[in-house]
This record gives sequence, structure tokens and C-alpha cells, in this order.
Amino acid sequence: MVGQAVDTADFFGDTMSIPGDLLSTLPPSLSDGELADLLAQHYGLSGPMKRLTSERDLNLRLDAGGQRFVVKCANRAEPRAVTEFQTAALLHLEGKSLPVPGVIRSRNGATGVDTPQGLLRVLSYLDGLPLHMAPRSAAQRAAMGQMAARISAGLHGFRHPGSDHVLQWDIRQAGALRPYLAQVPDHLRGPCTQVLDRFDAEVFPALTGCRWQVVHNDLNPHNILVDETNPDQIAGVLDFGDMVRTPLVCDLAVAASYQVDAALPLQSLTEFVAAYHQILPLTAAELSLVADLTAARMLTTLCITSRRAARYPENAPYILRNFPAAETGLMALTALPREAVQQALTAACPME
Repeated sequence: MVGQAVDTADFFGDTMSIPGDLLSTLPPSLSDGELADLLAQHYGLSGPMKRLTSERDLNLRLDAGGQRFVVKCANRAEPRAVTEFQTAALLHLEGKSLPVPGVIRSRNGATGVDTPQGLLRVLSYLDGLPLHMAPRSAAQRAAMGQMAARISAGLHGFRHPGSDHVLQWDIRQAGALRPYLAQVPDHLRGPCTQVLDRFDAEVFPALTGCRWQVVHNDLNPHNILVDETNPDQIAGVLDFGDMVRTPLVCDLAVAASYQVDAALPLQSLTEFVAAYHQILPLTAAELSLVADLTAARMLTTLCITSRRAARYPENAPYILRNFPAAETGLMALTALPREAVQQALTAACPME
């Protein structure tokens, strides 16, 4: 079994308050020249750089010595323990045959370098086609379900002091998003309110009886790479920046929220969860929460992105990139009878 059930007092309490500094602080502002100097001094790397989009951090692609790397400078508002937590997780996954970035050591063997703007890290570059640019299929959905389970299984047993931070994108924090409903488009406010009411009354209290562990927590189509010649094969899993210790089933729900086909919501959700269950069997209690947690993740996407796009209109296209899928997915999923959804999931995921 992966993870374990926890006592309420261990993880609830003051952790439900939402800090705003990280999502309100602009990414580091190092120039290309400053970055080039740091990379040459500490890593012995030099070459053309291309800046990548990011909401919180400074990310670049570096071509050096016939290889490609990803250079990351953490947001200065991010606690050092959280950044080191991400690095430690990648180190934990080394040697587990998973398609995740490797940590490149500096000249003196360090996994990161301090800068006035934040911690600088270098990771290996993974080739592949971003999932959001690839054709979708049932086979790909099943492969994604299995990959989500493999990543969580790989993280089983990993512990770190930075794992218990409060993160807005952690589904268990959904109850704190109620003030954001006012910024959600009018036609979505009713469904979002219903999902949030059910979450507060039924779902949140049940999370204490679930297995908890560190999870990736952001398996969205922009963080997944597929093979360019075979889009049904998962080629890479990126961006461990939203990792957190939370109920294991929350991570499944995060990934599922991006796999629900609005034209076939019940079938697509069931296929995805069944593939995950084959690799990492769910408990009956966890399975009973999957649909509601998936809807809660869609609500989380709608609430946070609506608020942030209004505050940072210049970055709205990036912030809202997952909004359309969350909107259509939530409307399709909440239109299904809950009993029918649970019956389908139970039939597709037999318990041992």
C-alpha cells in the first residue's frame, strides 16, 4: 500500500489559510548576461538560451555542448525548503525508470546555486511533444493513468521538511477559494458553488481517512510530453513545482481533471481511473471521492485562474491556458448523476 491514513491534527488546523506572497511576486529578473555568467562560473555551461513561460519562476532552455538543459531560478518568495523539496524529490526518483528530469550537479557537486534573485538549478531536458499539442485517444488516456500511478508509486516513502507547505493548487485547500467565486464568469458560478458546497460538507471531512504522501500534484497537459511518432506513449513528466504532501487520491483527481472528455465524460473518467487502479489500486474510500475531487480540481482551476488573470492581464493567455478544458469538463461532469458515476467507477476498479 502506498501512503497511509493520518490523524486530522497532523495536517489540518492553521494550514487552511492561503498565503498570497508566492503567487503575487513576479518571477526573478536576471538578465541573459547575468545568467550566462552564473552558468559558466558554477556549471561550466555556455550556449544559446531561450526563455520559457512560467507563472512563478524564471525558466530557460539552454543549448550547451551538444546537449539541452532546463535552467530554473526559483521565485524569491518561495521558501528555500520548498525549492530544495522539489530537487530532493527528483533525486529520490533517480534510478526508478521514470521519464522525469535529472538534477545536474554544479562544478562542486551542489544541486543548486544561491543568487540574489533565488536558487538557481539546472535540470536535464526531456524531448517530446507537449500533450496539449498532441491528438488525444483512449489509449493515450490509459497510458496517462498508468504514468500518474507510476509517479506516485515512485514517490512513495519520500519525506522532506518542505512537503507540508500550503499550496493554493492543492485540492484539499479548495474550501478557502470561496471568496474567489465572485470572479468566476456568471454562468459557472452556480455549478462551482454546488461543487464547493459538497466539498466542504462531504469530501473534505473524508480526506482524513485516506492515504497521504508526497505527490506531483500538477499532471496537466502542459507538463506531460508524448512521443512525437506515437502520441499514445508518455515520454516525459515535467514541472515538480506544485508538489505537496496531501491525500494520494487528490493527485489522481488532478490528473483526471485534464483527461475528462466533455463529449464522453463518464467513459473518459472511468477509463483513466481504471488504468491508474491497475498500477496503484485505490481503496473503496478513495474511489468514492474521485469524481467529487476531480470536479473540485476543475473548480480550483476556474477560481484561481479567473482571479489571477484579472490581476495580471498581461499574462492572461498563459494563466488561462487550462481554463477552457476545466469549464467544459466541470459542466459535463456535474451534469452526470452521481450514482451512475460511482457505479461505473466501482465496476471498472474491482477491489482486491
